[in-house]
Amino acid sequence: MNNNTKIVYFDCYSGISGDMALGALIDGGVDLKDLQALLAGLKLEGWSLAAEKVTRGGIAGTRALVGLNQSEMKERRLNDILEILDRADLPSEVKDNSRAVFNNLAEAEAAVHGITVERVHFHEVGALDAIIDITGTCAALYLLEADQIACSPLPAGRGEVKSAHGRLPLPAPATLELLAGRRAPLEGRDTGYELVTPTGAALVTALANYFGPIPDFTLGSIGYGAGSIDPGYASYLRVLIGEAEAIESAFEEKVAVIETSIDDLNPEIYGFLMERLFEAGALDVYYTPIQMKKNRPGVHLTILVPPESTARIQDLVFKETSTMGFRLTTARKVMRPRETATVQTRWGPVRVKYVPDPEDRLPLHYSPEYEDCRAVAAQSGHPLKEIYRQVDYLFRNRHAPPK
Repeated sequence: MNNNTKIVYFDCYSGISGDMALGALIDGGVDLKDLQALLAGLKLEGWSLAAEKVTRGGIAGTRALVGLNQSEMKERRLNDILEILDRADLPSEVKDNSRAVFNNLAEAEAAVHGITVERVHFHEVGALDAIIDITGTCAALYLLEADQIACSPLPAGRGEVKSAHGRLPLPAPATLELLAGRRAPLEGRDTGYELVTPTGAALVTALANYFGPIPDFTLGSIGYGAGSIDPGYASYLRVLIGEAEAIESAFEEKVAVIETSIDDLNPEIYGFLMERLFEAGALDVYYTPIQMKKNRPGVHLTILVPPESTARIQDLVFKETSTMGFRLTTARKVMRPRETATVQTRWGPVRVKYVPDPEDRLPLHYSPEYEDCRAVAAQSGHPLKEIYRQVDYLFRNRHAPPK
C-alpha cells in the first residue's frame, strides 16, 4: 500500500487563471472524460468542456475550453452558487473546496466595493464558465487524489483590465484583496496585461497549503495550461505533480480551517467564545494579536474543525463575534500515534499521553494531563509543579528498560 503524499505544485511563472488551472491539470494527466462525468453532477444545463492542444514559445500545452449556451450566462449572487453546489451530486471534498473558493471571491468583492457579502453580484465570476473553471479545478484535484497543494509566488503585472465595472488597474483590486494577509508572495512584472485573475487568486488562496519554492518531492508528471492571452512566449501555468515520502509512524486526517480577523469585539467575549467553540466540536482554537487597517489592534481567530462540524462552528462564529465573514480552507493534519497511560500518585491517578516507542524504550514524547494534575494539586494542597515532577518520576520508572 502506497502511503506517500501526493503533491500538486502550481508554478505560476506566467500567472494563473481558472481556465489555465483547469488546462494544466488536464495536461498533467487528468482524464477529460472522467472530469466531464464528474462535473455532470452539477446538474446544470448549457455548458460543455473540451480541451485543445496548443503550442506557445515552442512548448506544447493544453487549453481548456468551456462552451456555453448564451441563455445561461447570467449574474448570480453567492447564495445562488452555493445552492447549486448544495444540490450537486459531487464528492463532499469537491463541494467544500469549491465553496471555499467562491467564499473567498465574495469576501474580496465585498471589501473592494464596500458592501456586504450577501449583496455581491458575481458578474464575470458568476458566469457559468467560471463555475465550471472553479468546480472543474477542484474536481481535477480530487481525481488526482491530491493530498497537498503548493503554489509559487504570484507575478503581478501593471496596466489596466476591462471588467463589468469598467477599466480597473492591475493587479485587479479583487485580486489584491484576495492575496492580502494570506502569505501569498507577489513578484512585480512589467507587463501590460493581467497575469493573475481574481479566479486564479481565489483558487490558490483557498486551496494551497503552502506558498514558496518547489517542495522536496519525486516528480511524476508535468502539465502546461494555456490562457486566453498569447503574448508570444511560453505563457503557461505549469503544474508539477508528484509524491513525497510519507512520515513513518504518523497518521493524518483532513480538517477545516476557519480564520477571521476582528478589531471591534469586546475582549471579555473571547474567553467565552473559546469555551463555546470547543463545546461545539472544535479541535483547536487560538488567537493571534495583529495590527489591522488604520493601525487598529485586532485579533486573528483560527479554528481547526472536523469537516462534519463545520456548519455548526460557522454559525457560532457569526453569532458570537462581530465578523462579517471568514476564510474557510481545508488542511491535512499529520499526527504521531499516541496512547494514554495512568500513573498512581500518592494523591490520586493522573493520565499521561505519550508516543509509544517501537522498540519499547522510554517514550521520547510524553505529557501529563494538565486537568488531572490540576485536580490533584487542588485536592492535596501541593504545588502543581510538584505534582508534575512526581508524575514524571513515576512514568519514567514505569517505562524504564530493565537493567
